[in-house]
Amino acid sequence: MHLMIDGYSSDQGILRDEAFLRSFLEDYPAKIGMTRISPPYVLKYVGPVLDDWGISGFVFIAESHIGIHTFAEQNYVNIDVFSCRGFDADKAVNDFRDGFRLVKLRTCLIDRKWPKVEPATDNPQSFIYLP
Repeated sequence: MHLMIDGYSSDQGILRDEAFLRSFLEDYPAKIGMTRISPPYVLKYVGPVLDDWGISGFVFIAESHIGIHTFAEQNYVNIDVFSCRGFDADKAVNDFRDGFRLVKLRTCLIDRKWPKVEPATDNPQSFIYLP
């Protein structure tokens, strides 16, 4: 499963806070039944366009990874939870909504598992868009 969340936060301070992001990534995998296998990697990015600065965080989990990218000046965040094992996507959306104080968001859930009996040449649509 691959859950993608794009959202706008009501709390710009959260999107600027490297310690918050590191702590979130440290604790969150266990909350959705995943196994963290690395420390969180958190980096601040400041490029030539000031409005594009933000913080990126990434943690490896045994099931794949979780990545979060903030754009602090725009109150915007991109979140990816990618797992080869199923998890409660509705719970995850609510957790991220609450944790990052998202006031507007869009989500997309992709089933990344290929059925074993289906030829790789078939291309079934397996996107689930959540409200």
